[in-house]
Amino acid sequence: MEVAVFGTKSYDRQFLQAAAHGTDIEWSFIEPRLTETTAPLASPFEAICCFVNDEISAGVLQKLADGKTKLIAMRCAGYNNIDLPVAQQLGIQVARVPAYSPYAVAEHAAGLILTLNRKYHKAYNRVREGDFSLGGLLGFDLHGKTVGVIGTGKIGQIFARIMHGFGCELLAYDVHPAEECQKLGVKYEALEEVLAQSDIISLHCPLLPATKHLIDDQAIAKLKPGAMIINTSRGGLIDTKAAIGGLKSGQIGSLGIDVYEEEADLFFEDMSESVIQDDVFARLVTFPNVLVTGHQGFFTQNALEAIANVTVENLKQFSAGENLANQVKVS
Repeated sequence: MEVAVFGTKSYDRQFLQAAAHGTDIEWSFIEPRLTETTAPLASPFEAICCFVNDEISAGVLQKLADGKTKLIAMRCAGYNNIDLPVAQQLGIQVARVPAYSPYAVAEHAAGLILTLNRKYHKAYNRVREGDFSLGGLLGFDLHGKTVGVIGTGKIGQIFARIMHGFGCELLAYDVHPAEECQKLGVKYEALEEVLAQSDIISLHCPLLPATKHLIDDQAIAKLKPGAMIINTSRGGLIDTKAAIGGLKSGQIGSLGIDVYEEEADLFFEDMSESVIQDDVFARLVTFPNVLVTGHQGFFTQNALEAIANVTVENLKQFSAGENLANQVKVS
């Protein structure tokens, strides 16, 4: 079975080829991401492999259906970039990797907190320039601080466990409280209470209509003044323009994000020789109390091995005509 892989990077080739060794899967690696322009490249392939920044809109799906494509194998957990009702209508199945390494993302969130708080990135650059002064590097003890966890699925639970290890007081908001979090002593509260009481808020929920711009002007107004916000989940959870307003007013004390709502044209590419055309993003990164990483929270060897292995299993099930264990269906 030949499978087209869109948005291919060197690490995709490495891990997918290793996972498919000994199977009948043959990869055709395509460097550009999937868009309406590149969709015709998929026409000879019954299965394609996509990622979070691929454009899988109704228009793209129609072009896929005009060809041979019957399966979209997502090498990620998220699928909010897919028009699922249209895919179902066109008879295109969608499979994903529901879990790979929740530790990778949870640990990255903790790393963003530590870096923003203790300013490791600034200290590193100072020392390299021979500047050993401490002014401007003042942080605070995490021990005793209140951390709000919004979304306590697998990643949120592991993040809560990490912050519990630091001696933090933990609050959480989720429509389905997790028993493991409750055993840690996490207190579930209404969203407004979590926002108002937390020194640090970390987002670990999916992007749904109900969570789109969960952090907006109204939510920011309810924050404990100077709170830190961390987002390693989905970019659309934060209204970026509202966040900029919160940073300017000081209502948001610091912001650490690994995802951005308009990241598709930026992340995973080397833009160092280009002029960033996204004025909102360009403004965001001018703040000294903002830390942005380019969607690397998942990027560990453990996670990439798991992603590749599950993707290969999804493709093998499809090739054998079996029910897809990780199929995504319209709810």
